[in-house]
Amino acid sequence: MSQHFQNTPQPERREITIGGITPLTTIDFPDALSAVIFCQGCPWRCRYCHNSTLVKRNTETRYRWKDILKKLGQRVGLLDAIVFSGGEPTLQPGLHDAIHDIKALGFKAGLHTAGCYPEKLEKLLPSLDWVGFDIKAPAEDYDQITGVSNSGDKAWQSLELLQNSNVDYEVRITVHDDLLPDDRLKTLLQRLSVMGIKNIALQHCQTDDSLDRDLGPNRIDWKHSSCIDYAQNHFEEVVLRLPS
Repeated sequence: MSQHFQNTPQPERREITIGGITPLTTIDFPDALSAVIFCQGCPWRCRYCHNSTLVKRNTETRYRWKDILKKLGQRVGLLDAIVFSGGEPTLQPGLHDAIHDIKALGFKAGLHTAGCYPEKLEKLLPSLDWVGFDIKAPAEDYDQITGVSNSGDKAWQSLELLQNSNVDYEVRITVHDDLLPDDRLKTLLQRLSVMGIKNIALQHCQTDDSLDRDLGPNRIDWKHSSCIDYAQNHFEEVVLRLPS
């Protein structure tokens, strides 16, 4: 009796569009040596974005995931983690596959995201070990920063998903006095505290290479801001990335 076997078709692998790579860093994944993969493309146009070359996707990029993965395979035992950054990495249709690839090599998986796509983030969270999450403002103030209506609702929905997961995280706040003045920063910190967020970072916005060339210099006076004291009294861990 003859038997006929049919090959089960494999799902088509989806690529990620890569704009660059940092082969070694000590600051992008907590307490770990990591490499950072910078993905291209972002649905938002944040005025202070300093990675403006990554906002649009360029399919002619010289980086190919299979080549990068091969090089990462040669660094097993030398690196602890791989971080996907951007741009907005959750825009990439092949991100889940790429995370699976690096986890198969034994690396931890990190993600830098602004929470543009909560439904995608929810699917990725079980595969992630750490997330650096950019929260830009109270939800009602988002549009003036991102240029996209209702972007605040997406971001805060994503943040809630992250907080309710078991994934370690850092919530990052980039502060420019024109876009997030002291009173709005205080409101943001209060909402994060009430939400139960534990770990935050306050980052001074640099405008030298910002996407919006008309955005003026950041004049926030950190020495006289009450927000630092508030943050240190209401969160378990506060990281200050301020001018020296």
